[in-house]
Formats: sequence, structure tokens, C-alpha cells
Amino acid sequence: MDFRRFNSLVSMMEYFTSDQQCRKYLVESRWGDDVVCPYCGCHHCKAGYKGRYVCPHCLNKFSVTVGTVFENTKVSLRKWFIAIYLISYHKKGISSCQLAKDIQVTQKTAWYMLQKIRCMFYQGDHQLEGEVELDEVYIGGKEYFKHKSRKMDGTRGRSTKGKTPVFGLYQRNGRIAAYVVDSTDRKTLFTIVSHKCKPGSHLYTDELSVYDRLDRIGYDHRVVIHSLKTFVNGRVHTNSIEGFWGHLKRMITGTYHNLSRTHLQRYVDESVFRWNHRKHSEGTVFKILLGRSLRVIPYSLI
Repeated sequence: MDFRRFNSLVSMMEYFTSDQQCRKYLVESRWGDDVVCPYCGCHHCKAGYKGRYVCPHCLNKFSVTVGTVFENTKVSLRKWFIAIYLISYHKKGISSCQLAKDIQVTQKTAWYMLQKIRCMFYQGDHQLEGEVELDEVYIGGKEYFKHKSRKMDGTRGRSTKGKTPVFGLYQRNGRIAAYVVDSTDRKTLFTIVSHKCKPGSHLYTDELSVYDRLDRIGYDHRVVIHSLKTFVNGRVHTNSIEGFWGHLKRMITGTYHNLSRTHLQRYVDESVFRWNHRKHSEGTVFKILLGRSLRVIPYSLI
């Protein structure tokens, strides 16, 4: 199937006109002509009643949604496909309230669906190399806008007290990775850098003291001093990663408004996925997410 023709929600809905059509696509993309039992792995399972299959070995009956994100769902597959398409191409995501109106489900159901879809935005274990920018951001509301009973002491100026730190790594002309961290101390950040960046990479940071010893662990470390109003020094700058922070903050402020520490990493993954695939067509991104839906996401991860 040429997903490049899905350049709008209308074109996608004109093809996936029913649940039967959605199931047909899942069968073709998952098994092709050889249906495999998700319970015992036996091949050449035969079609049964109402779109189900029967395993000749273990005699279990199953549908194409078993072992996927859509397993045991009461929501139609067509609504799931619409939800995946909407969150994949909306630049700042889509709220559960808006999705509930668009596909005619309750807000709780829409939130559950979105959380499951966000589990498909996992970042992977790819390593960054070449020129990599490092930076951190703090996510949380300003004390000025909080109710008097919820304000915290000692938060004047640019205090980070009560906010959640997020650490990001951006490979020039490549991918980005970002993680919610408990603190921005040297041990925490260096562990992530050692795991995500190949030795010998050129790392660009601001003058934060925790980055001082990056050259001791096998990296070429360069610093741009923001306190001196210097933001670009030849190839040395952190403007690209700061552009991503702006996108993340606008997504949170404009669409989701308020996030808990518990679920923040899911929203960061969503923003990272959208940024890494920003040059792909809407249909291509939709295809990638459908491919990632062919695995079980347990309720404990949501």
C-alpha cells in the first residue's frame, strides 16, 4: 500500500471505510498469506467464524487484534486508526477532550487511547554521533499563576524548585533524544551521555558546571557562554536543542496545559517522535505508527 497518498484525514478515511477494511490491512501487514498463531507460533492457521482464526495445533481461536495495541478493545478499529492519524500529524498533539468529540467516545476512553498510542512513540536505543548539542529544561508552572495555597517558598527569580528537569541530546542534522530525570547532577547526565553518544563525538553545551568533565570520558567538549551574551561561537551553540524545547513547551501549554510528573515522559516521547519525523509525509508517519501497533502494551505501562 502506498501510504504517501494519505495526505489528509479525508483521504485516509476514504480508504479505511470500515472495521473490516482495517482488519484486512492488519492481517496483510502482520501475516501476509501465512497466519501465525499468537499463542503457540503455529503457521497456516485457518479462517474461522466472523473474521476469527483457528490454530490447528493448540486449537485456540483468535483474531488479528490479539497481541496488538487493539487487543480486547471495545472501540472500533476505524476510530483507533483515526485517533492514530490525528495525533501523528497534529503539530502540537491533540487533547483527550478534542479527540473524544472527533471520534464520539467519552473523554476517559479518549485519554486511554492516547496514552496507549503514546507508548508507540518510544525513542529506541539509537546512538548519536558527530556534533551533538546537550541542554536541559525544567517543566512546570510559574508560581505567580498558582493559587496562594499551592505556592512554594523560595521560588523567586528563575528558581527550578517544584519543576521537573528534562535532559536532551540533539545530533546536528539528525535525531533528538530527551529524558525526564530526577536531577541534573553530573552522575545522572553523564550516564545518559555515555549511553547515547558515541565516543569521540563533538559535544556542545552551555557553561553549566556539570558538563566540565565531558572531555575526560572520551568526548570533544566545547562551551558557549550564555552569561556573556554569547550564543553562537562558530559551530558551537545550543540553538537547535533550544528550538526543540520551545516546541515541547508550546505543545504542553497550548494543548495539554498541565502534566503530571508520572506521565511527563510519555509526552516528551511524543514530542521527540514528532520532531524526528517532521520531514516525513503524514502518510509515512501514519504507516510507522501502525507498524508499531503490532505489539501488546500492558495496562501497567499506561
